Amino acid sequence: MMFEDAAEKALAFRDERDWAQFHNPKDLAISVSLEASELLEVFQWSGLDLEVPGKADRAREELADVAIYCIYMADVLGIDLASAVSDKIDADGRKYPADKVRGSARKYTEL
Repeated sequence: MMFEDAAEKALAFRDERDWAQFHNPKDLAISVSLEASELLEVFQWSGLDLEVPGKADRAREELADVAIYCIYMADVLGIDLASAVSDKIDADGRKYPADKVRGSARKYTEL
């Protein structure tokens, strides 16, 4: 499924339930944060196991919740999310040129 199709499906789901009336930027931002915290919870107490095998399904579900709330927020704010992501990658590419950062975790201010 293409991203645009998934976004349309999420918006149709919301609209069929008349939930847009409850979606304001503040509450949607809170929802993104809460769902991101649930994604983080998948890895809580995993110790040295950085990949947490067997929890991919739960991580997938929580990641989907984050994405859905991001779709809703972009819609409320009139933002083309795919373009915003592309623009952000371009900006990050300027901050983190591949030839200077390949294999490094340093922040752009440390280059």
